[in-house]
Amino acid sequence: MRIFKTRALAADACRRGRVLVNGLPAKPSRELRSGNKVTVRKPPVLYSYKVKEIVEKRVSAKIVDQYLEDQTSLEELDKLKVNDTFFFKRERGTGRPTKKERREIDKLKGQG
Repeated sequence: MRIFKTRALAADACRRGRVLVNGLPAKPSRELRSGNKVTVRKPPVLYSYKVKEIVEKRVSAKIVDQYLEDQTSLEELDKLKVNDTFFFKRERGTGRPTKKERREIDKLKGQG
């Protein structure tokens, strides 16, 4: 239903357990039905969709709204705005962050 840009990205997300259908982990080959609730975790946001209708063939991304209802809460969408404004400054010449520093940076960003 065009939640991901490519099928490969969608299959990878399914294998990693980031896609749930009606609260259960979905395999890449899982078939959807009308009324199913699809939850997708694309860090840092947890997107929620409801399937209105199933289509037999691939359709243009422009008309996906006819078949899929976005139920993502405003609190989740606000997380995107917070990450856009986040800025982490390191002193010049300190090199790459260590593993410990990287974990702390990820924790601050809400990705860890």
